[in-house]
Amino acid sequence: MKTLYAAKTISVGVHPTVHVFGLAIDTDIVTSTLLAAAIFLFLGFRMVAKVTDGVPSKLQIFWEFLYDQVKDLAESAMGSKGRRFVPIGLTLFLFILISNWIGFIPSAMHPGSSGEILPAPTGDVNLPLAMALLVIIWVHVESFRARGFKGYFNHYRQPYAALAPINVIEEITKPITLTFRLFGNLFSGGLMIAVMTTLLPIYVVPFGEIIWKPFDLFIGAIQAYIFMLLTILYFTFATSNEDHHDAAHDAAHHVTPEALHEASH
Repeated sequence: MKTLYAAKTISVGVHPTVHVFGLAIDTDIVTSTLLAAAIFLFLGFRMVAKVTDGVPSKLQIFWEFLYDQVKDLAESAMGSKGRRFVPIGLTLFLFILISNWIGFIPSAMHPGSSGEILPAPTGDVNLPLAMALLVIIWVHVESFRARGFKGYFNHYRQPYAALAPINVIEEITKPITLTFRLFGNLFSGGLMIAVMTTLLPIYVVPFGEIIWKPFDLFIGAIQAYIFMLLTILYFTFATSNEDHHDAAHDAAHHVTPEALHEASH
């Protein structure tokens, strides 16, 4: 009976909206996205203002650590040309991490009965889809620049011309899988909280959230890293020679815990 009650009371994807020129805009998602962008820009401009060749501040050490990690990953995948994609990788990782962790802030006016005022914006499909489309379009631009007109279209015929339709479908599904890999994991965290607040007694709910929220932080960090990692791998595949087709293809579609561990060192 409780399960049936939960199914009727849990709302999925319901947000306060305003309508502009016929478009429905989720005000809470837009607000939390702007907050994440503001935090990211503050950290960046603050680091630039305090950067020094002497004893670095904690913020500078933080940025240098992130930069070195992304640079090592990009260079291990693409060699020296991978440095061009360090800024996009670093930006995506930190912005997604901040967006994921915003959901950790308790912002519900009435916990257990009202939604969060500042939900994680990556828990709504629109932001992950926008970032995935940005990445994939950029990847195709880089592929066209690296291979030229003829090489760009010929790579769809590899390793056999008969596989061209499958390769095209694979390219079309890339932004979809990249979107739902991030969105699904973040949305499931919010859904788990909703299930707990619906099924558990009111005096148990706070303890359930205390236990789940740190795990949610860990999931948010892992998903930010995976999105960045796949972005680097997509750029690697798009700008590589056909001799490296299989290695790049396998890496982009079979991200294992061992691969994540090796890439982070």
